[in-house]
Amino acid sequence: MWFLVPFVLLPILEIALFVQIGGEIGVGATILWVLASAVIGIWVMRRQGAAAMADLQRAVHEFRDPGQPIAHGALIMLGGGLLVLPGFFTDALGILLLIPPLRSLLLRTLGRRVRVTTAGFGTGRHGTPPGRATVIDAEYVEVDESPDDLPPSLPPRGPRRPSGWTQH
Repeated sequence: MWFLVPFVLLPILEIALFVQIGGEIGVGATILWVLASAVIGIWVMRRQGAAAMADLQRAVHEFRDPGQPIAHGALIMLGGGLLVLPGFFTDALGILLLIPPLRSLLLRTLGRRVRVTTAGFGTGRHGTPPGRATVIDAEYVEVDESPDDLPPSLPPRGPRRPSGWTQH
């Protein structure tokens, strides 16, 4: 239920701001603002999206954690998307997300609230679930070599012992 509250309140807030600000600056200026912010939002998303992708590739190439460039790129794209939406409140949020120090502050704040868990099988040996044996699926062919089949440069083998790779 709480998930639907922003979808109900945001349009009401935007309409109220359109009435208030549009009454102060006029209809023409309001329409010009909405169109200009949409164009700027599209430009930001194209330009900064490409820059964020380059930062991500650079981080992977330099063996750094790509989480920071991904998070900044996502917030830049969100900010550009908010600029594309018509409305003064969404434009203000979009502009705030495009300011690097505010983005870093938001990421630090969110980072303190996020708990990272691993998606593994538990604490078994070699990442296997506890209580399960490791199974290696393979095909094999038994080769029976007699001393006559060996090349002359190799000495004949002694009694065969299990290699330890298979269970006998």
